[in-house]
Amino acid sequence: MNAPTNDQLPVVVIGAGPVGLAAAAHLVERGLEPLVLEAGPSAGTAVRDWSHVRLFSPWAEVSDPAAEKLLAPTGWVRPDGAAYPTGGDWAEQYLQPLADVLGDKVRYGATVTGVARAGRDRIADADRDEQPFTVHIQLADGHEERISARAVIDASGTWSIPSPTGANGLPALGEKAAADRISYRVPDLKDPAVRARYAGKRTAVIGSGASAFTALAYLADLAKEEPGTHAVWILRRGIGANTFGGGEADQLPARGALGLRAKAAVEAGHASAVTGFRTQAVERDGDRLVLIAEDGRRLDPVDEVIVLTGFRPDLSFLSEVRLGLDERLQAPTALAPLIDPNVHSCGTVYPHGVGELSHPEKDIYLVGMKSYGRAPTFLAMTGYEQARSIAAAIAGDREAAERVELTLPETGVCGGAGLYDDPDAAQNGEGGGCCAAPATLQIGLGAPASSGGC
Repeated sequence: MNAPTNDQLPVVVIGAGPVGLAAAAHLVERGLEPLVLEAGPSAGTAVRDWSHVRLFSPWAEVSDPAAEKLLAPTGWVRPDGAAYPTGGDWAEQYLQPLADVLGDKVRYGATVTGVARAGRDRIADADRDEQPFTVHIQLADGHEERISARAVIDASGTWSIPSPTGANGLPALGEKAAADRISYRVPDLKDPAVRARYAGKRTAVIGSGASAFTALAYLADLAKEEPGTHAVWILRRGIGANTFGGGEADQLPARGALGLRAKAAVEAGHASAVTGFRTQAVERDGDRLVLIAEDGRRLDPVDEVIVLTGFRPDLSFLSEVRLGLDERLQAPTALAPLIDPNVHSCGTVYPHGVGELSHPEKDIYLVGMKSYGRAPTFLAMTGYEQARSIAAAIAGDREAAERVELTLPETGVCGGAGLYDDPDAAQNGEGGGCCAAPATLQIGLGAPASSGGC
């Protein structure tokens, strides 16, 4: 029996998150066969990890048009377009139904361990582009498989590799040894065990983006109910005009509300700010931790540390394909100048597609948060546009692939967590924004049918 030609093979999509599933929907719309490989047991596994966090954008702006077309015949009705979903809402009411519609095009418990050209390591040139990809996976039961693919879309995100405390990009001295007192996620203070961890405690929050704002706001709320609760907000830079974001100028009101919540926490005395502090070491002081800066400053002991300094892409399973990545951001070379936080402030990142996402290796793409590498400015609406453009390119429709069909909101494209339980405050325009210094953590991501984001 003859082996299938490349055109008969599926397009492998790594990750069943919002951008991965959107990519699958766009491929189906183009008449192509996707195969989505998800390491977790359900759609949106990473999203479910922050199920308690509310998105920046309302329901009207967090579903992909091609995905909605797939869902429509099932009787799926988008929830109230003006309501702000939590991550849990998004996963259960949109991502999982979308994955269910895709059916056996989505495989769970399939961890990708390697991607290569069939019979070619990264050194070999001969007939390279004519060979299909081979995708190695490990199943939940430990068994291994190898899948052939005509193209690969890596939408695995960056959630699994949070950046460390150390200001030089490496773990601070003693950070690993203090792992029992350090978290790299916005805490779910509705969980009794998590609440007990921070109630009445002194907690250092390291980070300058939307997730740090959210953690500060939540700890401030806890401080109103639990005496002795206090946050120490650690900033690598000083406090300036943009520290608390874009405020009422932000076209995403829920995102704009975050900055003033953080500012209010400081002004009310529930949080104190420490500026210009670049962490070099973490030391034990009995049951507490002492943070030490590169300049020798030592902070008063804290009970817990929450590190919200960003994420990094896992490139280990792509070692045998030829990626063109920027040496600083670990983003595609053509995309990096558009998103470099050393150059661009919020609001100056341009929409982009297959042209900026192509690599020396033909037909492999990094999309979604992973395409931004270490840059902090990603919105999932950008990822949805990436998915549309790439699906068009794989289908051979270069005109559609190169056309831009996205308008980004002003005051930036910074990702981040929304308010936990106060969407009304966002609608009333109460303050802040997500845009601040580089090295932020993206948690709540969404994508619109028109404008906005999460």
